[in-house]
Amino acid sequence: MADQEQRRKIVVVGGGITGLTTAYYLQKQIREQCLPIDVLLIEASLRLGGKIQTYRKNNVIMERGPESFFDREGHIHQLAKELKIDSQLTANKLGPTYVAVGSQLYPIPERLMAGDAPHVSSFITSGLFSISGKIRASGDFVISRTKEKIDQPVGPFFRRRFGAEIVENLVEPLLASVYAGDVEQLSLQSTFPQLYHLEQQHRSLLLGMRKEQSSIFYGSPSKNEDEGIFETFTNGLETLVEAMEHALLPQTVMKGIKVERIETTTTKTAVVLSHTAPVMADQVVVATPFYVTEQLLAAYHIKPLQQMTAATMATVNMIFHKDQALDWNALAFFVSRNSDFAITSCTWSNLKWPLTANKEQVLLRIYIGRVGDETIVELSDKEIEETVLQDLKKTTDITGRPQQTVITRWKKGMPQYTVGHQQRVAEIKQILQKECPSIHVAGSSFEGISIPECIAQGKQVAQQLLMKE
Repeated sequence: MADQEQRRKIVVVGGGITGLTTAYYLQKQIREQCLPIDVLLIEASLRLGGKIQTYRKNNVIMERGPESFFDREGHIHQLAKELKIDSQLTANKLGPTYVAVGSQLYPIPERLMAGDAPHVSSFITSGLFSISGKIRASGDFVISRTKEKIDQPVGPFFRRRFGAEIVENLVEPLLASVYAGDVEQLSLQSTFPQLYHLEQQHRSLLLGMRKEQSSIFYGSPSKNEDEGIFETFTNGLETLVEAMEHALLPQTVMKGIKVERIETTTTKTAVVLSHTAPVMADQVVVATPFYVTEQLLAAYHIKPLQQMTAATMATVNMIFHKDQALDWNALAFFVSRNSDFAITSCTWSNLKWPLTANKEQVLLRIYIGRVGDETIVELSDKEIEETVLQDLKKTTDITGRPQQTVITRWKKGMPQYTVGHQQRVAEIKQILQKECPSIHVAGSSFEGISIPECIAQGKQVAQQLLMKE
């Protein structure tokens, strides 16, 4: 009885990739160290993995949420090796990539999407920029370092170095496909801190990237000439979720249970559930979207949580027969705001990831919705399909209607790291440390939206909690 009373309990609220990773590493380290600690993962929906949702049917693999990851620090590779699924990792194939400006498609400078530092010659010969735009972009070689020591928006930073045309025709379209955000509001410190450091160290971003062999957006280039720097699993991203869930003790996962609120008492933290008794915990990790976290912790009136925002967007997966798209050999195109398109990007998934469809099929993955253009997501499925088809037929030889369309809406699905984001996150953690030190927050709303960044957060918070115990 005495041993039972000495056991501690850690509750993880939210079974997305961050919460799932937290629970996985907690259980792993508790087991390895024989610690008297119990872990409970609580998820409101009937499945784990959050936005990672792989649709598998008739040998077709569609991703409803994120489709891949760039594992800069190796977090997923390490985790996949632990889970014995590393042999299923596969890199994307390369191919021509375009940006839609007006009603025309222009090729993106060669090898940029492979993670290479941009070659000056590729900018000079690119039809994506006017002569005056190219001359202005060359100003990066002589423009001085920014004197700003505080956070600044991404748009003005790039505009100062390369001019407005580079921002409108390249930077904004690429970032819209990643953050669904507004470059006039996105935080440089929270999205591309490496670029600020490159500028401070080398003055010129282009020279700095050449010296350090990194690209504007992605870091080190791929070592394989025909493969890119993005990866997934051969049977879809949900392979990772399934392997982690399988590694958890089944009695330590509660699905379909909604947490109403979280409150601290004199000795414990109460996780109040719907339709069942509260769970008393010694430590609680809240790994939910910021707007859910704010509701769960409403008793503490955490203002920085109320100041956060998110964009609404959707993924549209379409299957066509190969005869409906005869002469298309591009991998993807992104869409400038200065265009006649409603979509924000389109990828030929069957070319980028050959295992996602058979040779008789063309699988397209389209993004719609971004900050300032979110109403399209509210249209009916039929209206969205028709809008997407109209856009595709402006620039491709797609004919007829798709054999299947799968639309997935993500309301408030993309956290916006606007200027001051890191300061807000620091304030949230300070408030929690002062008011309720047994409660911790993590997830894509806070310190990285990518899958590797979420996994890194989950692993880090697990280590920190066990140090406290």
